Amino acid sequence: MNTLRIVIVTPAAPGTRHGNRSTALRWAKHLRALGHRISVMVEWDGSDCDVMIALHARRSHPSILRWKRTHASHPPSHPPSHPLVLVLTGTDLYRDLRTHDEARESLRVADRVIVLQPKGLEELDAASRAKTRVIFQSVKPVKRQQTPRRYFLVTVIGHLREEKDPFRAARALCHLPAGSRIRVVHLGGAMSAEAEREARTLMQAEPRYRWLGELSHAGAMRWLARSHAMVISSRMEGGAHVVSEAIAAGVPVIASDIAGNVGLLGDAYPGCYPVGDEQALAALLSRAETDRKFIRSLAAAVKAQRSATDPKAERLALSQLLAELF
Repeated sequence: MNTLRIVIVTPAAPGTRHGNRSTALRWAKHLRALGHRISVMVEWDGSDCDVMIALHARRSHPSILRWKRTHASHPPSHPPSHPLVLVLTGTDLYRDLRTHDEARESLRVADRVIVLQPKGLEELDAASRAKTRVIFQSVKPVKRQQTPRRYFLVTVIGHLREEKDPFRAARALCHLPAGSRIRVVHLGGAMSAEAEREARTLMQAEPRYRWLGELSHAGAMRWLARSHAMVISSRMEGGAHVVSEAIAAGVPVIASDIAGNVGLLGDAYPGCYPVGDEQALAALLSRAETDRKFIRSLAAAVKAQRSATDPKAERLALSQLLAELF
């Protein structure tokens, strides 16, 4: 394949650690390794490119619309002369496509669509599914570290915002048996002053909960690698990269039973609880702490998904996508 000029549009600004930004930068690296020229932008600046990959149907809608209008005068072709690839995020799949005309228009005009886990396909109509491909997010190998002996370490990794249901693990602590040695360490930036106040209030009330704020990626991975388990309590996810990171590290995951989590962990994954149910979450945490057979079953189920996080698989999927378009 000839060298392509590809623009990746993401609403997440440079320097942020939002998932969309991480995906854009990781894919840019893969695509450069395949020999293509890549630009990453918050909004398309009108520069001459062969392909646009846009993350977020609603928030990238202005760039998507300008791209399609700019290339509308080109003669009809199959494949399209300047294709548009749309990556659907969790808020796209599980909120915006139901409520925002801009998101629906972005989906309609896209030449190819990407979802990050197979259950995302269930949110699309037949026409949209036909042009949609599943690409799992990859992770560099993460070496498992020795877990603490004096307590059972549970990490929560995610920014403090409503979609993440960020304090569910902290609130589950009061439902644990009196002798539990579970400690919850929460890593992630506060997206509002109110969220920060709530985190600090919870720390004062519950000594087994620590919120450490936003760490570097390497710092967060060090905490994850030495954890007995990770909790992802989100109400809405398109396919959280932190789940892939836990899978790559072999860390058992306890997850809310939303489609974005189940799509990565598998329909039969034994560590899911009803979203928002802190008592059910506490029961799973207690079982993970005390039942060796159960925690081993979680580790085995996570290990079974590890091949999906291989960077070579993600790069191959992107290469196949471009080959399909050109």
